[in-house]
Order: sequence, then C-alpha cells, then structure tokens
Amino acid sequence: MKPSLMQWVLAALVAGATAACAPNMSPDSYAAGAVGQVNRTVRGVVVSARPVAIGGTQSGLGAGAGAVAGGVAGSAIGGNARANVIGAVGGAVIGGIAGAMAEDAATRQSGMEYVVQTENGALLTVVQGASPVLAPNQKVLVIYGARSRVIPDPT
Repeated sequence: MKPSLMQWVLAALVAGATAACAPNMSPDSYAAGAVGQVNRTVRGVVVSARPVAIGGTQSGLGAGAGAVAGGVAGSAIGGNARANVIGAVGGAVIGGIAGAMAEDAATRQSGMEYVVQTENGALLTVVQGASPVLAPNQKVLVIYGARSRVIPDPT
C-alpha cells in the first residue's frame, strides 16, 4: 500500500522533532536560566585535548513520535477493523523503536575532551563541543557552573 500524504507529513514531523533534540554543546551558548548566575573561574593550561563522540539523547520524544506515526501508518493496513488494529499496534511498536533509534542517531555529536592543569596543580577534565579547538599548552580559563566550560585565556 502506498503511503498517504498524512503519513508523509507525520514522518517529516518525527524527523524534524528528533533533529531539534540535539543539545548545544558549544562553550559559547548559555541557557536562559544561566543569565545572571555567578560562576567560579580558575586559570589553567591544557594538558591534553582529544576528540570524543558524545552519545545521542533518549528523551522519549523520538520513540513517542515514532510510535504515533507508526500507529497511524499501520492502521491503514488491511481491509477490516481487526487488521487495522493489528497493523496499528505493530506499527506503533516498530515506529517507537525506529523513532528512538532516529533520535539517538540525530543527536549524536562530536566533541572535545580537555584535561586542564589549574594554577594550584589540580587536574580537571571537561568535555564540550568540538569548536573552538584548544591546543595542549594553551592557557585557558575553566568556568565552573551547572555546565562547566573551557575557554581561551585572553591575557
């Protein structure tokens, strides 16, 4: 059976909603709730920097949207009420699994892991977005807060 326009629209909505789930890992972005909060900052030097993979999210949005889309698509299968119900249940299960997998894949990101030695000798590790890239031996500032960040030291 050929997918209907409604099924294509639902699939597009699932894809768009899933892509919107990707968190912003950039040290340059702040949540609205972080405005006005005081954070502690310490100086340090990057000891090591390496690229890392940041796993995708599992918020349930992808699974839920996939289940709805799969249920709608599956309900169109068959020629009687029983076949439509079985198709809807099967479509919801398959759609939920596919939606969860799509959310995970769409929200995976590349990042950087930095090990920083502070002025007092402590070692800190911070993972953040892939940009900007900081180099070993570069002077940096480590900003502590709900979300820690490593940024270049402008001095």
